[in-house]
Amino acid sequence: MSNLILPPKPAVLSRAGWSAFIVALIVVCAVAPALNLWVPESSLFHMSTYAVALVGKIMCYAICALAMDLIWGYSGILSLGHGVFFALGGYAMGMYLMRQIGRDGNYKSDLPDFMVFLDWKVLPWHWSFSDSFIATLALIVVVPGVVAFVFGYFAFRSRIKGVYFSIITQAMTFAAMLLFFRNETGFGGNNGFTDFKRILGTPIATPSMRMLIFVLTGLTLLGFFLFAKWLVASKFGRVLQAIRDAESRVMFSGYNPIGYKLTIWVISAVMCGVAGALYVPQVGIINPGEMSPANSIEIAIWAAVGGRATLIGPIAGAFIVNGAKSWLTVAYPEFWLYFLGLLFIAVTLYLPDGVVGLVKRLRSKAA
Repeated sequence: MSNLILPPKPAVLSRAGWSAFIVALIVVCAVAPALNLWVPESSLFHMSTYAVALVGKIMCYAICALAMDLIWGYSGILSLGHGVFFALGGYAMGMYLMRQIGRDGNYKSDLPDFMVFLDWKVLPWHWSFSDSFIATLALIVVVPGVVAFVFGYFAFRSRIKGVYFSIITQAMTFAAMLLFFRNETGFGGNNGFTDFKRILGTPIATPSMRMLIFVLTGLTLLGFFLFAKWLVASKFGRVLQAIRDAESRVMFSGYNPIGYKLTIWVISAVMCGVAGALYVPQVGIINPGEMSPANSIEIAIWAAVGGRATLIGPIAGAFIVNGAKSWLTVAYPEFWLYFLGLLFIAVTLYLPDGVVGLVKRLRSKAA
């Protein structure tokens, strides 16, 4: 009997892919800072503060879309509740930023203003480590990860899948939103957290700090993209794709799908938590509205528009949809939701592979 020869493991990126990655790295780390900080505002090439905040926000959304692609595109798990993980990471960062305000608030108290207004005397127990930046970084990863693990453990062990799993995830994020709306939970109620002053003792509104957060967001997006490319090309990623295509056959082959699905579910949730933490200092506010079911549905729309199971597609979809949203909400605010609905219907009917699939078809025809 001849020895079985396994196919070689594919490279993380092709030569053209590495070239594009390096170009993106240069744009994020050098070109954008130069255009914003050193090019005069009167110049046509100046990158405004508004543009920095907008692109930074969309890059956070792109991380969420990439996380959605890992569980939906490569694992066949459609989540309509990933907004809760995004918001949990944002609240962890927001708690630290609220503590950084110190006595500069309206009430000149060591407690956040909303606690003084509600006549709180001491910080709640879950604010214990909110004054430590290192502890905050840990909470940004641990809190979404633990919540995702607990939810996923019971859901996957119960073999809930398909549309039922999607409905349960949507119920989860709706319940979390209602919980965070309550003032007694200590998360600011419907107003959430805002009026941030500084981070690590440095004013947060300075151009240099805003650009630093922008660069960190871009590096995080690029780092997660490389990680996702490596993950889907590994044996773990191949098993995930096999589970997506034929879970029963995977079980008959001796693999337990629960561990694989739970692992990628937690990884995806942590990615969304990190995106939320980067989002809050750039936007300047976090409230329970980020947990609304509509926000979670939008994450799925970004992945669908760009193209599932492509990794680059969901990132492109996040930029396309949110770029259009930023323009339409100003030019035609009353038609934005209609556009979003029509876009999703058109992609579902005519572009099942998304924008990336359309580009591939056009290139193959041209060739």
